[in-house]
Amino acid sequence: MDGKPLDELYLQWLYSQVAEPTEKLEELTYWRLFKQLFTTEFLWIIPNDDNRLEDGKALRREFLHEQAIDTQDVDPDWIELGCSVLELMVGLARRLEFEAGGQPHYWFWTMMENIGLRTFHDGVRRYPRRHIDDVLHSIIFRQYNSSGLGGFFPLQFPNEDQRNVELWYQLSAYVLENS
Repeated sequence: MDGKPLDELYLQWLYSQVAEPTEKLEELTYWRLFKQLFTTEFLWIIPNDDNRLEDGKALRREFLHEQAIDTQDVDPDWIELGCSVLELMVGLARRLEFEAGGQPHYWFWTMMENIGLRTFHDGVRRYPRRHIDDVLHSIIFRQYNSSGLGGFFPLQFPNEDQRNVELWYQLSAYVLENS
């Protein structure tokens, strides 16, 4: 591992899954936001959302494999840490790619737009950390609108209160409504 801490290498890898890590223009980079998403744990409160967390955590094993890092050299607790919001979103973006086509980066940035965080690039001088924490708290604890507005998958015509629907079924309804 090129001397960088594992978390830093992993964050760079996650970033590369949905953004261009070599971009230099601050208006096109999102390192601060990604660090905040990466350091915020996603807690599941709806049955079966733990499956989406497992998708996110599976990214760690993929990262280790792609980087040829032997799991024997990694603290086993690191692999079993809770899933970050960033990992969850990258995992959801990949599921969307499979379910609806397109590319993971498209779906990731669609979700970022849906939750109102797409505009907080590194060029924003007064970075609204507290506001972003509030948005993430709202998503984690399902404090968005019953139609899903404010969450990853807002619907125009929901059949039920999206705050009580597992993420997989929210994703599926979103794909059906937008295809």
